[in-house]
Amino acid sequence: MIKVLLVDDHELVRSGIEALLNAVEDILVVAVCECGEKALQTISIEPPDVVLMDVNMPGMGGFEACRRILQGFPGVRIIGLSVHNGGPIPQQLLKLGVGGFVSKASPVSEMVTAIRTVMAGKRYLCQDVASNLVFESMESDEASPFFQLSQREAEVAQMILRGKSIQDISEALKLSDKTVNTYRYRLYAKLNIKNDVELTHLAVKYHYFETI
Repeated sequence: MIKVLLVDDHELVRSGIEALLNAVEDILVVAVCECGEKALQTISIEPPDVVLMDVNMPGMGGFEACRRILQGFPGVRIIGLSVHNGGPIPQQLLKLGVGGFVSKASPVSEMVTAIRTVMAGKRYLCQDVASNLVFESMESDEASPFFQLSQREAEVAQMILRGKSIQDISEALKLSDKTVNTYRYRLYAKLNIKNDVELTHLAVKYHYFETI
């Protein structure tokens, strides 16, 4: 039996996925959490085999939760979940070490396949995400500049775009204000911008808001 922890900030999504997965004979959802902070607490008590992690959540966020799980519980496999199947998020998660990525629009059969695949020690990308990664690599001349950001820089950029203050970001990511500002100015340099207003304009131009 594959023990699964489901992390998503929407109750209806949690309830729906939990019911569908529990109908599969070799999968059991042992816990559900609405945020990364509670997911870490749950894992510290009883680690599951696989974590289904929504990457777009308030507070700590999916990226940081994935980072901490991978560092503190290397035996736990992680599959990223998102309503989006394009943009830089899937690549950034894979670079982080996540075992797979599935769009919430995927059928439950694909989610089941993803769970079984990462449980076997392999990586899995749902079909839509895999196709988009191929097309995005073919269109390198028009590639979004956001692809060049490191995973941590992307996290900071996403939180800035969601209107979070430096203090908010510091508290969510457990970093000092100085360190957050360092990441902020690094991403400015990579994107060739000078302030948050220009960051917003660039995000609109490259449809980056659609991925956060």
